[in-house]
Amino acid sequence: MLGKFKRILIGRPMKSAELEAEKLGRLKALAILSSDALSSVAYGTEQILLVLMVAGFAALWYSVPISIAVLGLLVILIISYRQTIFAYPTGGGAYIVAKDNIGKAPSLIAGGSLLVDYILTVAVSSSAGTDAITSAFPVLHDHRVLIALVMIVFLTIMNLRGVTESASVLAVPIYLFVIAIFVLIITGVIRYFTGGIEAAAPQFDSTVSNVSLFLLLKAFSSGCSALTGVEAVSNAIPNFRKPAEKNAAATLLMMGIILGAMFIGITLLAYWYGIHPSATETVISQIARMTFGHGTLYYIIQGVTALILFLAANTAYSAFPLLAFMLAKDKYMPHMFMVRGDRLGFSNGIIILSVLSALLVIVFKGDTENLIPLYAVGVFIPFTLSQLGMMIRWIRLKPSNWGLKLTINTVGMLTTLSITLIFIFTKFSQVWVIFIFLPLVVYIFYKIYTHYENTAEQLRIDIKVDKPEVKGNTIIIPVAGITRVVMNTISYAKTLSPNVLAVYVGFDDEAIHKMEQKWEEWNPGVRLIVLKSRYRSILGPLRRFIDTVEWKTSATDHITVLIPQFVTHHWWETILHNQTSLLMRAYLINYKDVVVATVPYHLNK
Repeated sequence: MLGKFKRILIGRPMKSAELEAEKLGRLKALAILSSDALSSVAYGTEQILLVLMVAGFAALWYSVPISIAVLGLLVILIISYRQTIFAYPTGGGAYIVAKDNIGKAPSLIAGGSLLVDYILTVAVSSSAGTDAITSAFPVLHDHRVLIALVMIVFLTIMNLRGVTESASVLAVPIYLFVIAIFVLIITGVIRYFTGGIEAAAPQFDSTVSNVSLFLLLKAFSSGCSALTGVEAVSNAIPNFRKPAEKNAAATLLMMGIILGAMFIGITLLAYWYGIHPSATETVISQIARMTFGHGTLYYIIQGVTALILFLAANTAYSAFPLLAFMLAKDKYMPHMFMVRGDRLGFSNGIIILSVLSALLVIVFKGDTENLIPLYAVGVFIPFTLSQLGMMIRWIRLKPSNWGLKLTINTVGMLTTLSITLIFIFTKFSQVWVIFIFLPLVVYIFYKIYTHYENTAEQLRIDIKVDKPEVKGNTIIIPVAGITRVVMNTISYAKTLSPNVLAVYVGFDDEAIHKMEQKWEEWNPGVRLIVLKSRYRSILGPLRRFIDTVEWKTSATDHITVLIPQFVTHHWWETILHNQTSLLMRAYLINYKDVVVATVPYHLNK
C-alpha cells in the first residue's frame, strides 16, 4: 500500500540511463534556478524602505540611489560568477572555488553558509509568499504558518518527482510573474508620466537630519537581499544540458538582466507613488492597487507574486542537494546525500531541506522580516570567499587576460566583503546567531570527516597479507517456547553448524520446569540451556550467557545468534504482538562481535 501511494506521489522509478534526459535547457533552468533571485524584487525594495522610514517620509528619496548601487553590485556579481562558471564547469560554486584555492576551512565555511542559506531560502520564500496572500486576503493572516508549510510540502513532492517534471510545471507561474511585473512597471510608468494617478514622490531634502551614513549603509545592506540566489546557477551547472557551462553562463546573464530591470522598475514606482511600507500590505500590493485598483489585474499581480515567492524556494531544492552531494563526496556530510532516488534526484537532500526549513517557519512563526537579514548575510560570506578564491586562481595560473579577470574578481571581493561587514555592523542584533551557528556547522563537518577517516582506517586491509580466518560456528537460538517458528529456526541452524544451543530465559521455577519437560519430550536434537531471570529481563541473562560462550570459544568459533521471528499476514497485526525479537536484535547488533540474524516464519492467515 505504501509503495502504491509513493508511486502516485512521485511517479515510476527511472533508469540511470535516463539521467541525461533530466538535464535542463536554458528556459527551464532560468525558471528553476533564478526563481529565488527574481522573487526578491517582491521584498528587496520593501526592505530598503523599511529602514529609511525611520528617518521620515522625506528620507524615502534615498531609495533610488541606493537601488542604483545595488544594481551596480548585481552587475559585478554576474560578471564574476560567469568567470567562475567557465573556470569550474563541474559546479559547486563558492565551496569548490574556496577548496581549490584557499583551503579546507574556508571552503567549509562557504559550503556551510550556502547550505544554511538554502534552508533559509525555503523558509523566507514560503513566508514571503504567505505575506502576499494575506495582503490580498487579510482574513487568512492568522493561518500564515499553515499556508507556508503546505507550500513546502507541495514543493517537496514536485522536486521528488524529478528535475525535468518539476521544471515543466513550475516554469509557467515563474514566467507569468516576470510578464506581470513588467506589465505593472510599464503601465505604472505610463500612468505616472501621463498624470493618470495621484503621486506624492518625496523630494530630495538635504536638511533631513535623521539620515546618517549608518542608516544609509543599513538600507543598502537590506536592499542587497535582492541579490540572494545569484550564485545558484554556478552551484548547479551539472543540472544543465551540454555544453553545460555555456548554457549556465547564458542563463546567468538572462537572470541578471531581468532581475535588474524589475528591481529598478519597482523601486522607481515606489518612489514616484510615494509608497511607504505597511505592516498589512506589501509594497508590490500597494503599487498594483494604485495602478490597477482592486480589479482583476490587481489580484493577478498578487496571485503570481505569491506564486513566485513560494516557488523561489525551488532554487534551493535544485542547489541544496547538489552541494550536499559534493560535501558528502568529500566526506563532510553523511553519505546518504550521495544516493539518487527513484526519480534520479538526490531525494535525501530534498527531504532534509524541507524538514529543516519547515522547522524554521514554525520557530519564526512565518515572520519574513526576522529571517531576511540572516538569510542575506549567509549568502554574502560565500560571495566573498568565491571572489577571493578566483583572485588567487588567476594569480596562481596566470591565464590569458588574467589581469582583467583579476581586476573583476578583486572589485567583486572588495564589494561583497564590504556588504558583509555592513550587514554585521548594522544588523548585528539580527545576525549574531550566525557567529555561533556557522562555526557549529563547520565543527560538525570536521567530526563527520574524522568519523569516515577513522572508519576507513579500521576497515582497510592489506590484500597481500590479510586473509579470511577459518573458524567454526557456535549458534545460539533464544527461544520463548516450542513453536513452528522455533522448529524452523533450528532446522536452518543445523545446516550451518553442528554446534547449536537453544537458550530459554524463565522468570519462575514453574515455567522453567514445564519448558524443560516439553523440550525433553520434543527432543529436537539441540541442547536447551535454561537461564533464570529474577528481574524479568531477557536481554541481561542472554548477554551474560553470550559473554561466557565467547570467552570459551572466541579462539576457535564465530558466535551466531539466530532470532526466531514470525511475520504476520497483515501489517497491522504486528502491533498486536510484543516486539521482543526486534529489541533483542537491536541490542545485540550493537553489542559485540557476534553475528545476529533473523529467521522469519510467515503466517498465512
